[in-house]
Order: sequence, then C-alpha cells, then structure tokens
Amino acid sequence: MASEDKRVSRRRFIQATLAGSAAAAAAPLASAKLAAQPFMTAQAQTAAEPGQLASQPPLPTRKLGRTGVDVSILSLGGMMQALNSHFLDVAWSLGIRYVDTARLYINQQSEKRIGAWLKQHPERRKSLFLATKDDRSKQPSDLLTLIDQRLEALGTDYVDLFYLHGIGPKEYGQQSYEWPKSKELKEVAEKLKKSGKVRYFGFTSHDADRARYMQAAAEGGFIDVIMFSYAPFMKSPDELNRSMDACVKANIGLVAMKIGRTMPPDLPKRIPEFDKLGLTVREALLHAAWSDERIAAVCSNIENLQQMTENTGAARKYAKPLKPGQIEALAQLVHECTPTFCPNCDGRCQRAAGTRLALNTIARYVSYYEMDGSLEARELYRSLPAELRQADAADLAAAEEACLCKLKFSRILKKAERYFA
Repeated sequence: MASEDKRVSRRRFIQATLAGSAAAAAAPLASAKLAAQPFMTAQAQTAAEPGQLASQPPLPTRKLGRTGVDVSILSLGGMMQALNSHFLDVAWSLGIRYVDTARLYINQQSEKRIGAWLKQHPERRKSLFLATKDDRSKQPSDLLTLIDQRLEALGTDYVDLFYLHGIGPKEYGQQSYEWPKSKELKEVAEKLKKSGKVRYFGFTSHDADRARYMQAAAEGGFIDVIMFSYAPFMKSPDELNRSMDACVKANIGLVAMKIGRTMPPDLPKRIPEFDKLGLTVREALLHAAWSDERIAAVCSNIENLQQMTENTGAARKYAKPLKPGQIEALAQLVHECTPTFCPNCDGRCQRAAGTRLALNTIARYVSYYEMDGSLEARELYRSLPAELRQADAADLAAAEEACLCKLKFSRILKKAERYFA
C-alpha cells in the first residue's frame, strides 16, 4: 500500500470537511450559503485537533446474505456534504471497506467524488465493497440503461451492489408492490449480473410499507440485499419483524439505515449504564443495532472526524449483543429526548392523523436538513404533492400518540415550513 495510506493528516481532514461544505454552498439552491454555514462551523469545531491519524486494519465483518461476501459491519453513507478524497482517505485509514452512495446524493456529486478518490487509489477498488442506487425507474427494465450512468459517474466498470432506490407506492406506483417477486424484475437482475456491471442486486426502502416489499422479496427469491430504515432499540411493528425473519430465511442480506436519525441534539453523550461497558451513547446505539444478528451492516452518514472515530471505534469494540435491559434503556433515553424521525414507522401515525399528510417523510427531510446539512432536503420537500404537505385537517395529537417514537409532529411541521416553504 502506498505510504500516504499509512498516516492521514487531521489538518487535511479539516480542509476536506470545509471544502466539501463550501462546494455544497455553491450549489444553485436558494439560501445555500446560509444553510451551509452552521454545518461548516460544527465540523470545524469537532475536527480541530492537530496530529496524525494512524492507519488501522479493516473493520470487523459479517456475511451479507446469499452474496457470501464478508462486508464491514459499518458502511459509510455518501450523503454528507464533506465527502471528498481526503474524507474517504480517513474512512479507509480507520478500516471502512464498504461505501454506499446514490445518484441523488449531494446534488448528484457523491458518486463523482467517490470516483475521483478511486482514480487516485485504483488499487483500493478490489478491496472496497461499493454500492450505489438509481431512483428514476418507471419500470424495472429502465435499470438496464441507468446502470451505465452510475458506472460513468463512479469511474468504474462495475459496482458490487446496485439498488433500486427508495421503493414505495408514492415513488413507483401501486404496481411496485409486486416487483420484488415479479418475473420482470428477476430478469432485469439476472441481466445486470450477467453483464458484469453489477455483482449483486437489491432495493432500499424507508416507506411505511417496506415490510410488504421485504415479504415479497422473500417470496420472490432473487433479491440479494435489502437496505431499510430500522432501529432495533425502538419498538418495531410485528409485520416488520416477520418480514425480516422471512428475508433471513430466504438468505437475503439485510442492511439497516437511518439509525443515526434517532440521535437528537439533546441526546446525552454518556449515561452510567454504558460507562461500565466503555461505550458512549452513540456507540451503544450502534451496538444495539449489531445485537440484532439479522443485520449484516449498518449504513451511517458520518459528518466529521469525531463521528468517524467514534463509529469505527464502536465497530471494533463490538463483541457480544447488548442485554434486553440495556436496549430498553436506550429506547427510553431516545423517547425522553426530541427525535425528529421514526426509523420503524409503519404508517400508523398517518392513519391516526386521518389525512394523507406524509408525516414521517416530512420528518425524514427535516432530519436530513438538520443533521446532515442537506440542501437537497428542501427540493425533496417541495417535490411532494400538495396534499401530502397539507396539515390543516390532520389530527396531530392523535398522530403523536400513535407514533412508535412519539415524534412531536406539530413541532416538526413548523420546522419544515420554516426550512423549506
């Protein structure tokens, strides 16, 4: 390995972080500079220590379902504004060998930044598990041509994992419920893999009906991997647990996402229960996820050096599952704070509200904006049909009571109006 791989300068990391935020601020979106400024300041404060960062061995791994591949139990998400070559150098130095991106991320720049990094370090490609996604399929066969655009953006001739991005009836229509077990999508998946452009195929979902899609995938028998929003330390719908069991029985690899969205700003860094284990609360939340052995990996958006060292450190510390009482302590702690997103949502909040108001989708966009500094969140919110943003007739008190995470929707909707409208 090249000598520059062995030690990564924290000063270079700070420069990379600020450069990434500056690039985001230059994007052609209204008020972009104002939105990016607090994000820059926070990163400068949390990554401002001098010194060197020593290279470490790859992180612990788990087998990713029928793929048979041993992947890092921590995957680096590609939505962070700071993402660039220096940022990825730090991730590599700390042992991350699994990177997740998508066409949409960072105003369609995420894949290109990863591609630039791979161009600098082509020797790393064979040791990297690289996943990307496309969200523009009107029908499954569209993926056969969309993959070429993803490869061009990444500057590679194959990806390890290609996802249909964010499957749900609002995005792909009612017919998409049948896609994970349809002959058409099965043939597309087979053609993609036979082409050599894709090693494995799957889909992602944070839709309230994701359990239905996952059950269909288990019945279909050809989906390799599913990434879905899930927080094992929060109350989970029975239907979601049953679909996860079915996927594991069908040997489908499961990747959890959105776990970090349950970490509100007022979440304490430590509590005594986890001091005894040598864990911060953030590390304990990750350990709770890995305690569910159905989960092969956790995909995490990591914004700065502090989070990078803490998350990778948590992966190295993981040795055995947390006890049920410890997981319950985490759930209670999150409930006592002010989470802005419910990873385990099954739509009960929307049904209780009595309208089509897309409560958890709006909550997710608010969390993208607040936690990631994502400027695309504004455009995502504005792209929702008007009836999915209309709160006038909604019974928000009933929705808050029904929510698995007890989200304060009245507060979240006010934030959405302020941030996006």
